[in-house]
Amino acid sequence: MNDAASSGDLRAWISRHLDPLEEREAIKSHAQTSDFDLGPAYGPNEVDGPLTPASVLIGLVERAAGLSVILTRRADTLRRHTGQIALPGGRRDPGETPWQTALREAHEEIGLEPHFVSLAGLSSPYQTGTGYLITPVVGFVGEGFTLKANPDEVADIFETPFGFLMDPKNHEQQERELPSGEKRRFYAMTHADRVIWGATAGILHALYERLYGAAVA
Repeated sequence: MNDAASSGDLRAWISRHLDPLEEREAIKSHAQTSDFDLGPAYGPNEVDGPLTPASVLIGLVERAAGLSVILTRRADTLRRHTGQIALPGGRRDPGETPWQTALREAHEEIGLEPHFVSLAGLSSPYQTGTGYLITPVVGFVGEGFTLKANPDEVADIFETPFGFLMDPKNHEQQERELPSGEKRRFYAMTHADRVIWGATAGILHALYERLYGAAVA
């Protein structure tokens, strides 16, 4: 997409590359990404039982320098993924749509009022090694919003330039050894001394593939 395009054109271009807002019970009909894409040996067979549905919000904020993405650092008191960089989101409650979950979780975690978010569509579902199936919900965040971290869940809120996150040169592949002794390979993106890795980086890499992986006008 041309950098000189208007914000309206950019919104429309991004939206065209996303899936429409709809239920996704037939997951197999949609392109799916996962924690296992870079390391086949560490695969879906490691997850027992049905996957738990969840959603995250990829909130795109229009700034003078261009779009940025709202990210958080998880609280140090959480049992899982302590201190990691994350997109606002969480487990889906019964009866919720993926986008209702994303908006509710963003409100609970960072105080983002839902009426500031203009939903654009859904990116590729992402399966985690901990048994979650995450639906990324993309939305544009309008002017005038204020954020406040829920200290029980979030230690910090910040924005990272969308252009940086969508530049494949910044999509490193790293490897760590699991407690079981197996090695896990994953995407990582480092910006301003913050390391975005694991599922969050994988979700953002999948969005890059949807937007720029094929030549679409």
